[in-house]
Amino acid sequence: MVSILERIGSSLFQRPYLLLSLTSLFWAGNLVLGRFVAGHVPPVTLAFARWTGAFTLLIGFALPHLRRDWPAIRANLGRLSLMALTGIGAYNTLSYWGLQSTEALNALLIQSTGPLLIGVWTALLFRDLMSRAQLLGVLASLAGVAVIVSRGDLAALARIHLNVGDVAILVAMVIYGLYSALLRLKPAMHWLSFLTATIGIGAVFLLPLLAAELASGRTPTLDATTAGAIAYVAIFPSTLAYLFFIRGVELIGANRAGPFFHLMPLFGALMAIAFLGERPQPFHAVGFALILVGVAIAARGRAPAIAQQA
Repeated sequence: MVSILERIGSSLFQRPYLLLSLTSLFWAGNLVLGRFVAGHVPPVTLAFARWTGAFTLLIGFALPHLRRDWPAIRANLGRLSLMALTGIGAYNTLSYWGLQSTEALNALLIQSTGPLLIGVWTALLFRDLMSRAQLLGVLASLAGVAVIVSRGDLAALARIHLNVGDVAILVAMVIYGLYSALLRLKPAMHWLSFLTATIGIGAVFLLPLLAAELASGRTPTLDATTAGAIAYVAIFPSTLAYLFFIRGVELIGANRAGPFFHLMPLFGALMAIAFLGERPQPFHAVGFALILVGVAIAARGRAPAIAQQA
């Protein structure tokens, strides 16, 4: 199984645009599902189950690499812990908590700040400013997002009311922007070692919050819906999406990867059309076109130098 995974990965992992598109697809499903199970599975419980499930899936494949990379893991434990805290623990828990009370329209708009926040963090930490093409692409795709989530009525954006859930998701996006920028500092180790180590550390960070949530009487409903939700979030937006996102950023850089966040509302709208019976409208076509043009513009440019890893 490990050899099969390696062969598939060696081909797929050289295609950053496909990797980042799949990441957005899986994360769009996570946003829809997180809202669907709000009130059914408490947010910290869902986050903890997500990461322990992902860790369980990965550990069998990652163990040989973890053994080999253990000296690098110990030497970079502080850096790995910071990445685990931001990208694994805090971001996802805040997002699930925010989805308990926010509307889907608000969540989609706030998620769309991702590329700009990544650009701010890379500028602050590394003095790496977005190029004009990248900024133009971000703005174009953001306009497409606005068209879709407002259903073609841009005046509706002015009528959006923020609540505590919206603020939580915005804070989560600020944190994830930091995580995305910090991926440039990923220690030299196998991708399975890095992903499994940060997921494991992130799950440990959630233990005190999980204990507090359970002590407050907030427990999940044990049924097929809960089991299906945990299975999805453990496999697709966790194991696969994070793996694909880390590799995509490694290949083309955080600023050029950021606009792929804007594919999330596109995929979300397609899911609504496919699974919820919504009918395609002209504003869908306009928004989709702007998003795709923006992503294409922002993705142009020179890819960063990367360290090849075994």
